[in-house]
Amino acid sequence: MADILRPMKFSDVNLQDPFFDSLKADYAEFEDWFHRKGNKEAYVLDDSGCIQAFLYLKLELEPVNDVDPPMQQARRRVKVGTLKVNPHGTRLGERCVKKALDFAVAEGAEELYVTVFPKHAALKQLLETYGFVKHGAKTTKNGTEDVLVKSLSTLSGDLLLDYPKVDARRASKYLLSVWPEYHTRLFPDSILNNEPFNVIDDVSHTNSIHKVYLCRMDVSELERGDILVIYRTSDKKGPAWYRSVATSVCVVEECLPRDSFGSSADLIDYCRSYSVFSDNELEELYRQRSLQVIRMTYNLAMKRRLTRQRLVEEVGLDTDEYWGFMELSDHEFRAITEVGEVDESLIIY
Repeated sequence: MADILRPMKFSDVNLQDPFFDSLKADYAEFEDWFHRKGNKEAYVLDDSGCIQAFLYLKLELEPVNDVDPPMQQARRRVKVGTLKVNPHGTRLGERCVKKALDFAVAEGAEELYVTVFPKHAALKQLLETYGFVKHGAKTTKNGTEDVLVKSLSTLSGDLLLDYPKVDARRASKYLLSVWPEYHTRLFPDSILNNEPFNVIDDVSHTNSIHKVYLCRMDVSELERGDILVIYRTSDKKGPAWYRSVATSVCVVEECLPRDSFGSSADLIDYCRSYSVFSDNELEELYRQRSLQVIRMTYNLAMKRRLTRQRLVEEVGLDTDEYWGFMELSDHEFRAITEVGEVDESLIIY
Protein backbone atom coordinates (compact mmCIF):
# COMPACT_ATOMS: atom_id res chain seq x y z
CA MET A 1 0.00 0.00 0.00
CA ALA A 2 1.39 3.39 -1.02
CA ASP A 3 0.31 4.82 2.31
CA ILE A 4 1.45 8.39 1.71
CA LEU A 5 -0.50 11.65 1.58
CA ARG A 6 0.67 13.15 -1.70
CA PRO A 7 -0.14 16.53 -3.23
CA MET A 8 -2.29 16.03 -6.33
CA LYS A 9 -4.04 18.45 -8.64
CA PHE A 10 -7.81 18.30 -8.41
CA SER A 11 -7.88 17.67 -12.15
CA ASP A 12 -5.86 14.46 -11.62
CA VAL A 13 -8.16 13.07 -8.91
CA ASN A 14 -10.98 10.70 -9.89
CA LEU A 15 -14.14 12.47 -8.72
CA GLN A 16 -16.15 9.34 -9.56
CA ASP A 17 -14.38 7.35 -6.84
CA PRO A 18 -17.03 6.15 -4.33
CA PHE A 19 -14.95 7.89 -1.68
CA PHE A 20 -16.58 11.18 -2.68
CA ASP A 21 -20.19 9.95 -2.52
CA SER A 22 -20.77 11.18 1.04
CA LEU A 23 -19.31 14.61 0.22
CA LYS A 24 -21.59 14.88 -2.79
CA ALA A 25 -24.53 13.97 -0.56
CA ASP A 26 -23.58 16.55 2.10
CA TYR A 27 -22.81 19.41 -0.31
CA ALA A 28 -25.03 19.96 -3.35
CA GLU A 29 -22.38 22.12 -5.01
CA PHE A 30 -19.47 19.76 -4.32
CA GLU A 31 -18.92 18.58 -7.90
CA ASP A 32 -19.00 22.11 -9.32
CA TRP A 33 -16.64 23.29 -6.59
CA PHE A 34 -14.29 20.38 -7.26
CA HIS A 35 -14.12 21.06 -11.00
CA ARG A 36 -13.44 24.76 -10.42
CA LYS A 37 -10.35 23.91 -8.40
CA GLY A 38 -8.64 22.49 -11.52
CA ASN A 39 -4.91 23.03 -10.98
CA LYS A 40 -5.20 23.59 -7.23
CA GLU A 41 -3.67 20.86 -5.09
CA ALA A 42 -5.02 18.70 -2.29
CA TYR A 43 -3.32 15.98 -0.24
CA VAL A 44 -4.55 12.56 -1.31
CA LEU A 45 -3.93 9.02 -0.14
CA ASP A 46 -4.58 6.70 -3.05
CA ASP A 47 -4.46 2.97 -2.36
CA SER A 48 -4.16 1.14 -5.69
CA GLY A 49 -6.60 3.49 -7.38
CA CYS A 50 -8.99 3.75 -4.43
CA ILE A 51 -8.91 7.01 -2.49
CA GLN A 52 -8.61 6.62 1.28
CA ALA A 53 -8.00 10.22 2.39
CA PHE A 54 -8.48 13.70 0.93
CA LEU A 55 -7.35 16.94 2.53
CA TYR A 56 -7.65 20.42 1.00
CA LEU A 57 -5.97 23.34 2.76
CA LYS A 58 -6.15 27.01 1.86
CA LEU A 59 -4.35 30.03 3.31
CA GLU A 60 -6.70 32.98 3.82
CA LEU A 61 -5.77 36.55 4.74
CA GLU A 62 -9.21 38.17 4.91
CA PRO A 63 -11.94 38.25 7.57
CA VAL A 64 -14.33 35.28 7.53
CA ASN A 65 -17.82 36.74 7.23
CA ASP A 66 -19.85 33.70 6.16
CA VAL A 67 -19.94 32.23 9.66
CA ASP A 68 -21.89 33.27 12.76
CA PRO A 69 -20.42 35.07 14.57
CA PRO A 70 -18.10 36.43 11.85
CA MET A 71 -14.34 36.30 12.36
CA GLN A 72 -13.99 39.97 11.53
CA GLN A 73 -10.31 40.42 12.19
CA ALA A 74 -8.07 39.78 9.18
CA ARG A 75 -5.47 37.13 10.08
CA ARG A 76 -3.31 34.53 8.44
CA ARG A 77 -5.71 31.60 8.67
CA VAL A 78 -5.66 28.13 7.18
CA LYS A 79 -9.06 26.90 6.11
CA VAL A 80 -9.41 23.14 6.17
CA GLY A 81 -11.62 23.14 3.09
CA THR A 82 -12.17 19.40 2.90
CA LEU A 83 -11.07 16.64 5.28
CA LYS A 84 -12.36 13.12 4.77
CA VAL A 85 -10.84 9.73 5.48
CA ASN A 86 -11.88 6.11 5.18
CA PRO A 87 -10.95 4.93 8.68
CA HIS A 88 -9.37 1.50 8.85
CA GLY A 89 -7.18 1.50 11.93
CA THR A 90 -4.16 3.29 10.46
CA ARG A 91 -4.60 6.71 12.12
CA LEU A 92 -5.49 8.41 8.83
CA GLY A 93 -7.51 11.12 10.54
CA GLU A 94 -4.69 11.85 12.96
CA ARG A 95 -2.25 12.01 10.07
CA CYS A 96 -4.44 14.52 8.25
CA VAL A 97 -4.65 16.71 11.36
CA LYS A 98 -0.85 16.66 11.63
CA LYS A 99 -0.55 17.56 7.95
CA ALA A 100 -2.91 20.51 8.40
CA LEU A 101 -0.97 21.74 11.42
CA ASP A 102 2.39 21.34 9.65
CA PHE A 103 0.99 23.30 6.71
CA ALA A 104 -0.29 26.07 8.97
CA VAL A 105 3.03 26.41 10.78
CA ALA A 106 4.94 26.50 7.47
CA GLU A 107 2.60 29.26 6.25
CA GLY A 108 3.03 31.30 9.43
CA ALA A 109 -0.70 31.07 10.18
CA GLU A 110 -2.18 32.26 13.47
CA GLU A 111 -5.08 29.82 13.41
CA LEU A 112 -6.93 27.13 11.48
CA TYR A 113 -10.66 26.65 11.04
CA VAL A 114 -12.94 23.98 9.66
CA THR A 115 -16.69 23.46 9.28
CA VAL A 116 -18.13 20.09 10.30
CA PHE A 117 -21.69 18.76 10.33
CA PRO A 118 -22.64 17.63 13.87
CA LYS A 119 -23.37 14.13 12.57
CA HIS A 120 -19.65 13.63 11.94
CA ALA A 121 -19.03 13.14 15.66
CA ALA A 122 -15.82 11.11 15.34
CA LEU A 123 -14.18 13.80 13.19
CA LYS A 124 -15.26 16.52 15.63
CA GLN A 125 -13.86 14.56 18.56
CA LEU A 126 -10.54 14.06 16.75
CA LEU A 127 -10.22 17.77 16.00
CA GLU A 128 -11.18 18.75 19.54
CA THR A 129 -8.50 16.42 20.92
CA TYR A 130 -5.86 18.63 19.31
CA GLY A 131 -7.25 21.99 20.32
CA PHE A 132 -10.02 22.86 17.88
CA VAL A 133 -12.87 24.56 19.75
CA LYS A 134 -16.35 25.53 18.62
CA HIS A 135 -16.50 29.15 17.47
CA GLY A 136 -20.00 29.24 16.03
CA ALA A 137 -21.96 27.96 13.07
CA LYS A 138 -22.23 28.22 9.31
CA THR A 139 -25.65 27.85 7.69
CA THR A 140 -26.13 27.22 3.97
CA LYS A 141 -28.66 25.44 1.79
CA ASN A 142 -26.89 22.22 2.84
CA GLY A 143 -27.74 22.75 6.51
CA THR A 144 -25.91 24.05 9.58
CA GLU A 145 -22.32 23.11 10.33
CA ASP A 146 -20.24 23.74 13.45
CA VAL A 147 -17.27 26.07 12.95
CA LEU A 148 -14.21 24.82 14.82
CA VAL A 149 -11.11 26.98 15.30
CA LYS A 150 -7.61 26.15 16.55
CA SER A 151 -5.33 28.96 17.69
CA LEU A 152 -1.60 28.69 17.08
CA SER A 153 -0.85 31.82 19.07
CA THR A 154 -2.18 30.90 22.53
CA LEU A 155 -1.47 28.19 25.10
CA SER A 156 -3.94 26.29 27.27
CA GLY A 157 -1.38 24.39 29.32
CA ASP A 158 -2.49 21.00 27.95
CA LEU A 159 0.11 19.32 25.73
CA LEU A 160 -2.47 17.83 23.34
CA LEU A 161 -4.66 20.92 23.05
CA ASP A 162 -1.53 23.01 22.45
CA TYR A 163 0.04 20.58 19.96
CA PRO A 164 2.36 21.13 18.07
CA LYS A 165 3.66 23.88 20.37
CA VAL A 166 6.24 22.89 23.00
CA ASP A 167 6.16 24.59 26.40
CA ALA A 168 9.79 24.60 27.52
CA ARG A 169 9.44 26.98 30.45
CA ARG A 170 9.25 24.48 33.29
CA ALA A 171 9.83 21.15 31.56
CA SER A 172 12.92 18.99 32.00
CA LYS A 173 14.78 18.27 28.77
CA TYR A 174 16.61 15.12 27.67
CA LEU A 175 18.47 13.63 24.75
CA LEU A 176 17.03 10.20 23.83
CA SER A 177 18.81 7.89 21.39
CA VAL A 178 17.09 5.75 18.75
CA TRP A 179 18.79 3.07 16.69
CA PRO A 180 18.85 3.71 12.92
CA GLU A 181 16.74 0.67 12.06
CA TYR A 182 13.87 2.10 14.12
CA HIS A 183 14.36 5.82 13.60
CA THR A 184 13.03 6.20 10.05
CA ARG A 185 9.93 4.14 10.80
CA LEU A 186 9.20 6.07 13.98
CA PHE A 187 10.11 9.59 12.83
CA PRO A 188 9.55 9.78 9.07
CA ASP A 189 9.67 13.57 8.83
CA SER A 190 13.19 13.53 10.21
CA ILE A 191 15.01 12.69 7.00
CA LEU A 192 18.72 12.27 7.51
CA ASN A 193 20.64 14.98 5.75
CA ASN A 194 22.04 18.23 6.99
CA GLU A 195 20.36 20.51 4.47
CA PRO A 196 17.11 22.42 5.08
CA PHE A 197 13.93 20.71 3.94
CA ASN A 198 10.22 21.42 3.87
CA VAL A 199 8.34 19.14 6.25
CA ILE A 200 5.18 19.62 4.18
CA ASP A 201 6.68 17.53 1.36
CA ASP A 202 7.87 14.66 3.53
CA VAL A 203 5.18 12.58 5.16
CA SER A 204 4.88 8.80 5.23
CA HIS A 205 2.69 6.07 6.67
CA THR A 206 4.16 6.29 10.17
CA ASN A 207 3.52 10.01 10.45
CA SER A 208 1.26 9.89 13.49
CA ILE A 209 1.11 12.48 16.24
CA HIS A 210 1.81 9.93 18.98
CA LYS A 211 4.81 7.61 19.26
CA VAL A 212 5.62 4.77 21.63
CA TYR A 213 9.29 4.11 22.41
CA LEU A 214 10.44 1.00 24.28
CA CYS A 215 13.83 0.60 25.95
CA ARG A 216 15.73 -1.04 28.80
CA MET A 217 17.42 2.19 29.91
CA ASP A 218 16.33 3.75 33.18
CA VAL A 219 14.09 6.59 32.02
CA SER A 220 11.79 6.41 35.04
CA GLU A 221 12.42 10.07 35.95
CA LEU A 222 10.44 11.21 32.92
CA GLU A 223 7.21 13.05 33.64
CA ARG A 224 4.33 14.29 31.51
CA GLY A 225 5.37 17.44 29.67
CA ASP A 226 9.11 16.69 29.67
CA ILE A 227 10.85 17.34 26.36
CA LEU A 228 12.87 14.80 24.37
CA VAL A 229 15.41 15.60 21.68
CA ILE A 230 15.55 12.51 19.48
CA TYR A 231 19.11 11.43 18.62
CA ARG A 232 19.60 8.86 15.88
CA THR A 233 22.73 6.85 16.56
CA SER A 234 25.28 6.11 13.84
CA ASP A 235 24.30 3.94 10.88
CA LYS A 236 27.91 2.66 10.72
CA LYS A 237 28.38 4.16 7.24
CA GLY A 238 30.98 6.51 8.65
CA PRO A 239 32.28 7.87 11.97
CA ALA A 240 29.58 8.58 14.56
CA TRP A 241 31.06 12.08 14.81
CA TYR A 242 29.38 12.77 11.46
CA ARG A 243 26.68 10.07 11.17
CA SER A 244 24.87 10.35 14.54
CA VAL A 245 22.33 13.18 14.44
CA ALA A 246 19.70 14.96 16.52
CA THR A 247 16.55 15.10 14.41
CA SER A 248 13.32 15.79 16.27
CA VAL A 249 11.62 17.21 19.35
CA CYS A 250 8.94 15.25 21.22
CA VAL A 251 6.94 15.79 24.42
CA VAL A 252 6.36 13.01 26.98
CA GLU A 253 2.76 11.97 27.60
CA GLU A 254 3.64 9.24 30.09
CA CYS A 255 6.42 6.84 31.00
CA LEU A 256 5.43 3.38 32.25
CA PRO A 257 7.46 0.50 33.68
CA ARG A 258 6.91 -3.02 32.40
CA ASP A 259 4.97 -3.91 35.55
CA SER A 260 2.26 -1.41 34.56
CA PHE A 261 1.08 -4.03 32.06
CA GLY A 262 -0.63 -7.07 33.52
CA SER A 263 0.16 -9.23 30.52
CA SER A 264 1.89 -9.18 27.17
CA ALA A 265 -1.53 -8.67 25.61
CA ASP A 266 -1.91 -5.43 27.58
CA LEU A 267 1.47 -4.23 26.32
CA ILE A 268 0.59 -5.14 22.74
CA ASP A 269 -2.74 -3.33 22.97
CA TYR A 270 -1.04 -0.21 24.34
CA CYS A 271 1.79 -0.13 21.79
CA ARG A 272 0.31 -1.56 18.61
CA SER A 273 -0.82 1.69 16.97
CA TYR A 274 2.25 3.76 17.70
CA SER A 275 5.36 1.61 18.02
CA VAL A 276 7.57 0.15 15.29
CA PHE A 277 7.38 -3.37 16.72
CA SER A 278 5.25 -6.28 15.56
CA ASP A 279 3.01 -8.14 18.00
CA ASN A 280 5.58 -10.97 18.15
CA GLU A 281 8.38 -8.52 18.92
CA LEU A 282 6.29 -6.89 21.66
CA GLU A 283 5.59 -10.35 23.11
CA GLU A 284 9.34 -10.94 23.32
CA LEU A 285 10.03 -7.50 24.79
CA TYR A 286 7.48 -8.11 27.54
CA ARG A 287 9.80 -10.74 28.96
CA GLN A 288 12.37 -8.02 29.74
CA ARG A 289 11.82 -7.10 33.38
CA SER A 290 13.67 -3.78 32.95
CA LEU A 291 11.46 -2.68 30.06
CA GLN A 292 10.31 0.97 30.06
CA VAL A 293 7.65 2.39 27.74
CA ILE A 294 7.49 6.06 26.74
CA ARG A 295 4.44 7.48 24.99
CA MET A 296 5.12 10.88 23.44
CA THR A 297 3.86 13.38 20.92
CA TYR A 298 5.95 13.97 17.80
CA ASN A 299 5.96 17.77 17.70
CA LEU A 300 8.56 18.83 15.17
CA ALA A 301 11.38 17.79 12.93
CA MET A 302 14.44 20.00 12.84
CA LYS A 303 15.13 21.78 9.58
CA ARG A 304 18.84 21.11 10.09
CA ARG A 305 20.02 17.86 11.60
CA LEU A 306 22.73 18.28 14.20
CA THR A 307 25.60 15.80 13.95
CA ARG A 308 27.39 14.63 17.07
CA GLN A 309 30.22 16.96 16.07
CA ARG A 310 27.93 19.99 16.05
CA LEU A 311 26.25 18.93 19.29
CA VAL A 312 29.66 18.88 20.95
CA GLU A 313 31.35 21.84 19.28
CA GLU A 314 28.40 24.24 18.85
CA VAL A 315 26.01 23.20 21.64
CA GLY A 316 28.57 22.09 24.20
CA LEU A 317 27.41 18.55 24.99
CA ASP A 318 29.93 16.41 26.85
CA THR A 319 31.39 13.46 24.92
CA ASP A 320 32.01 11.63 28.24
CA GLU A 321 28.31 11.56 29.15
CA TYR A 322 26.03 8.60 28.33
CA TRP A 323 24.19 9.67 25.17
CA GLY A 324 21.54 6.97 25.34
CA PHE A 325 19.54 9.10 27.76
CA MET A 326 21.06 12.39 28.89
CA GLU A 327 19.56 15.39 30.65
CA LEU A 328 19.98 18.71 28.87
CA SER A 329 20.24 22.12 30.45
CA ASP A 330 17.88 24.87 29.34
CA HIS A 331 20.81 26.51 27.57
CA GLU A 332 21.73 23.31 25.72
CA PHE A 333 18.15 22.67 24.63
CA ARG A 334 17.73 26.21 23.36
CA ALA A 335 21.02 26.00 21.48
CA ILE A 336 19.90 22.74 19.84
CA THR A 337 16.65 24.29 18.63
CA GLU A 338 18.45 27.40 17.37
CA VAL A 339 21.22 25.56 15.51
CA GLY A 340 18.60 23.06 14.28
CA GLU A 341 16.57 25.98 12.85
CA VAL A 342 13.37 25.01 14.61
CA ASP A 343 10.49 27.38 13.87
CA GLU A 344 10.73 29.81 16.78
CA SER A 345 6.96 30.08 17.06
CA LEU A 346 6.73 26.43 18.14
CA ILE A 347 8.86 26.63 21.30
CA ILE A 348 7.73 28.67 24.30
CA TYR A 349 10.69 29.62 26.50
